[in-house]
Amino acid sequence: MPSCAKRLNLFNHSMAIHTENIKAQMRKGFLEYCILLIISKEASYAPDIIRNLKKGHLIVMEGTLYPLLTRLKNNGLLDYSWAESNQGPPRKYYELTERGRLFLYDLEEAWQEIRHGIDVIKEELSSESNLYN
Repeated sequence: MPSCAKRLNLFNHSMAIHTENIKAQMRKGFLEYCILLIISKEASYAPDIIRNLKKGHLIVMEGTLYPLLTRLKNNGLLDYSWAESNQGPPRKYYELTERGRLFLYDLEEAWQEIRHGIDVIKEELSSESNLYN
């Protein structure tokens, strides 16, 4: 039977993997919402979208972003236009359609509900115990 220290190390490793998986799932769940938020401000070029996501610590690779942009476009939430570039080939800029704006509005409401629900739970728990101390 493994020693107590070895079992604790295995447990900590397992929990770290589990925590990272949960964090990745949470990021994926909010990624479309964040992409739409970024594009809602102005027509956006994919590398600019990635840069903004990285600012929010939502690390995304191009291989993740382009399929999402394609799906959002195929669902009628985005459109794109081409613009000439001084630094190479023309660039594709994405923008929200009217349907995309309505969808973003619905996602914003859902986010506010989720955030409020989590805040209520945290406040309730913190008033009952010293959960965070």
